[in-house]
This record gives sequence, C-alpha cells and structure tokens, in this order.
Amino acid sequence: MKRINALTIAGTDPSGGAGIQADLKTFSALGAYGCSVITALVAQNTRGVQSVYRVEPDFVAAQLDSVLGDVRIDTTKIGMLAETDIVEAVAERLQRYRVQNVVLDTVMLAKSGDPLLSPSAVSTLRTRLLPLVSIITPNLPEAAALLEAPHARTEKEMLEQGRALLAMGCGAVLMKGGHLEDSQSPDWLIDRDGERRFTAPRIQTKNTHGTGCTLSAALAALRPRHDDWAQTVQEAKSWLSAALARADSLEVGQGNGPVHHFHAWW
Repeated sequence: MKRINALTIAGTDPSGGAGIQADLKTFSALGAYGCSVITALVAQNTRGVQSVYRVEPDFVAAQLDSVLGDVRIDTTKIGMLAETDIVEAVAERLQRYRVQNVVLDTVMLAKSGDPLLSPSAVSTLRTRLLPLVSIITPNLPEAAALLEAPHARTEKEMLEQGRALLAMGCGAVLMKGGHLEDSQSPDWLIDRDGERRFTAPRIQTKNTHGTGCTLSAALAALRPRHDDWAQTVQEAKSWLSAALARADSLEVGQGNGPVHHFHAWW
C-alpha cells in the first residue's frame, strides 16, 4: 500500500497538545508521513494563549513552495491562518499546485477564548479559501462567524447553517455540535450526496486541549484510505473518542491537558 504523505499548515503549540505539534502526532499515530508549514508561532499552554508571532506571508508561501515543489502530498490539513495575507498566500498555492483532499479547520478562537484569526481575515477565508477545500470542520461559534449569523442552539439550526456553508462552495461540511447542551455530542456531515448524523457520548475529562486540531488532522490522514467522507468521519471520530477516553492517563500541564494521540501505542 502506498504510504500517505500528509501536510499540515498551521500555528504552533509549544506545550504539544494543539496546532502543528498535535497534527504531526495525529498523522504519525494514523500511519501517515507528516510535513508542515508554520503560519504563526504561538506562545500557549494548557491554560491559554500568551502571545502570537505571525509569520510573514511571503515566508509562508516559501515554505509551501518548498514542500509542494518536492514532496508528493496526498492530503492536507489547514489550521490557524492568523491574517488576511496568509489566507491569500495559502489559497494561491492550493490553486497553483492543485492540492487535493484539503481539510480546513476554521480556527478562529483557542479553547481558552483567545483570538487566533483577525476579523478582516474571516471574509477572505470565506470568499477565497472555502471554494478550494474538500471539507470544513466548524464548531458552532465558528459557523456563526462565517455566516455572520447567530450561534445555532439546536440541531435543526446546525443543519441549516451547514447547508448555508456548503452553498459557499466547499466540498463538504462537518458541523461539530460540542457546544450544544446535550448528553451526546452530535455532528452533522453535509455534502452533495446528502446528510448524515454522527453521535458519541460526552467523555468526562477536562483534557480536551487540541481536540479540534486533532479531529481535522485525523480526517486528513484517513481520507485517502476511504471512498467517501462518511467513512472517514466515522473512523476519525472513533479514534478521537479513544484518545479522549485515555487523556487522563497523561500528566501534561495545569489547565486543560491534551488528548492522548498515542493511546493505541503507549
């Protein structure tokens, strides 16, 4: 079987639970070879974000040229993009190199509430990047920001917003329902083949740092092995549920710790 080469385009997390570090761990845990392009250096830990140093857009573009001009990339995850010019640089390179299987994690806020995307970049992400990607994975606040609409409070509203996002031109939408007040965490996959609901019990742990990064990276790592997004989402969610269930076995930080990316190995 051909080895999968996966690329992550995102910011860093020196505590290792989110961002580039979480993506590379996820790729490795799921049997993909990981490459990376860094968009921002983020001073953060399990308690929050302390500082962000944005990489110059020209240097983000140079990193993309280095990787895409040399390595066969089978699948790509995009995370934190920070500002408008970086969104533009990434969109231009996706078109130039005809990058396939692109998962966009619409990162706008850290779990601590700290902003990770400038307000001006939201419009650029909506108009320039969404039509180029295979799937987006917004949580409910992110979906509301993209649509300039109120936060969805019910699954019916989730579906309506997911359909509106699909109409913006992306290949599929995975609406994440973790912000709903429910005993289960429902997600909806919406694409041009239909709509499918996924549920998983809420796992009682405070160690959820990097959950969104990890899920989107898992989708990217697994997509080349499956015929459609439904199979990919099912496997990625099962793997992430196990990583959450084992998160308390780690001893990382004093705040919201990371999920256990290597639960199947350690």
